[in-house]
Amino acid sequence: MIRELYDYRELLKTSVKKDIRGRYKASVLGVLWSFINPLLQVLVYAIVFPYMMKGAADHYVVYLVTGIIPWTFFQTVVNQCTTSIKSNSGIIKKVYFPRIILMLSAFLSGLINFFISCVIIVVFCLIFGMGISWHIVLVPLIAVTEGLFGLALGTIFGAIDAYIQDTEYIVNFILMMAMYGAPIIYEINIFPQGSKIGALIQINPMTKIMNAYRDVFMYHQIPDMGAIGIVFVMSLILFIIAVALFNRMQKGFAEQF
Repeated sequence: MIRELYDYRELLKTSVKKDIRGRYKASVLGVLWSFINPLLQVLVYAIVFPYMMKGAADHYVVYLVTGIIPWTFFQTVVNQCTTSIKSNSGIIKKVYFPRIILMLSAFLSGLINFFISCVIIVVFCLIFGMGISWHIVLVPLIAVTEGLFGLALGTIFGAIDAYIQDTEYIVNFILMMAMYGAPIIYEINIFPQGSKIGALIQINPMTKIMNAYRDVFMYHQIPDMGAIGIVFVMSLILFIIAVALFNRMQKGFAEQF
């Protein structure tokens, strides 16, 4: 597979460029939607949630930005991987190429778009007086770990979606619910000490990811690299399993459309 990916590297590069350019091709504002979408989400939560939660975090708007933008990246990778096979069914039926390229393209284009969106986080940190520090050099490491986790899940869902095309709707629902399973719009300390819900949220891999982003952007400290390392290894193992499943199932993709 690695040899094939190397042979088709130009196709992967072209696919990534197409994903990035085509995302907002027909819109008037174009790439600005990469900034507008998360900003609108932040605006809604910043207005509503401080009144619903007692003792909201200091600099809650920055707290929201450092949660929503990384979550949007994860959500985008999973969703795009899930629909990649079906949305490219025309070319899959006509031309041979390593189908996993579609998944890798969704991951890489999402990663590039996320790095662009990080400008918003930096701007908010500066506006609200939190500043920035050298710790942001760790953002690519955290982002790759998060993206690999999304890629692994999306590869599994994408292979299933080729056969059961309701999968994408189920995944959308799961992601909508999963957003509340990590401290993205709330702080973990709103749950009582020793509560079962709090314990479950603590072991969520996305909790480790969100904490790491806030450590580097908000608190200017090195995140728990042990936790990030565990998530990375877990994601890598899951991705290997996902690729094995994908390779087994891809033989019948063309016949499904």
